[in-house]
Amino acid sequence: MSTSGPDFTIGIEEEYLLVDRDSLDLAEAPEALMDACQSELEDQVAPEFLKCQIEIGTKVCATVGDAREDLRRLRSCVAKHAAQYNLAPIAASCHPFSDWRNQAHTRKERYQNLQYDLQGVVERMLICGMHVHVGVKDPDRRIDLMTQLTYFLPHLLALSCSSPFWQGRDTGLDSYRLTVFDNLPRTGLPPHMNSFSEFERSVTILVDLGVIEDSSKIWWDLRPSSKFPTLETRICDVQPSLEDTLTLAAVIQALVRMLDRLAKRNQRWRTYDRFLVAENRWRAQRYGTSKGLIDLGQRKIVSMSDLMKEIMELIEEDAEACGSLKEVERIHQMAGETSSSRQRAVYENAIASGLDRDAALRAIVQHLVGEFHRDL
Repeated sequence: MSTSGPDFTIGIEEEYLLVDRDSLDLAEAPEALMDACQSELEDQVAPEFLKCQIEIGTKVCATVGDAREDLRRLRSCVAKHAAQYNLAPIAASCHPFSDWRNQAHTRKERYQNLQYDLQGVVERMLICGMHVHVGVKDPDRRIDLMTQLTYFLPHLLALSCSSPFWQGRDTGLDSYRLTVFDNLPRTGLPPHMNSFSEFERSVTILVDLGVIEDSSKIWWDLRPSSKFPTLETRICDVQPSLEDTLTLAAVIQALVRMLDRLAKRNQRWRTYDRFLVAENRWRAQRYGTSKGLIDLGQRKIVSMSDLMKEIMELIEEDAEACGSLKEVERIHQMAGETSSSRQRAVYENAIASGLDRDAALRAIVQHLVGEFHRDL
């Protein structure tokens, strides 16, 4: 991404799990599968920490429409080559029943170092996320918008929840992924900072001490990208559905544009204490969209449907300007039904039909395979 490009471009990164089409358990990606994907997609596809994972990233896209075409191409390529090995990708943040103890990590220096540094914490990282980059050229503006956008991170998490099951049981959480990821250092909500130089000074202290190599080892829910002039939103669970991914990306793009638009009018979104935003983060992690979030201005719990109406009013102008109004309007649908709620419904229906627990868990994976392939 060039620093001279336009603001509010978007890029999407997704992590997928590979499953055996017969057993529906996790399966390692054969080296030939990765070679075939990289031959077609070049640097837009890469192995991940675990051998059962694969990561893709779109090009820099001016609009969500552009992102749709690129993301569909990437998903289709991975699915096509995986099928040749009787494998299928799924885009859920946790596999419903596979055990992290049975997974092997990729033998690359980067991942070897990660395992050495983080030991038992990283071994449980059988999780997948999605990252959305929004172009913001000016570094100080990037930090200012990061501070304001933090308020909306729990809303995005609630809409995105796709990880209710872990190692064969319903965890009672809609996003179990975060309970695993939050064990890593340098995660969670970003701190309040006043300038990009303040961010750089903090990172430099850790780099000079040899604690981290660079800012790519800062894994906050929202951060200035280590590679691009973007704000990188990292809080979302990955989405089984292509269209749900695009809706989240469109909402994030419009929120950044809205906050920037306010700044040009000498206005800004109120910055609340991380303690209060973290409470909403927990509510989103625990309940998804079913119990609502705290409206910190009104000091009351508001349903997700009402919160989505308010967000829609805030960003409608910006979604229109970005050409993504159709995608953004789908937040009402997502507020009523997340991937986590769909997965639980599949499980409950399978049990009600007479299947045992193991078969019901496999029915969830089959459902996730179907969702991944539906829009290709």
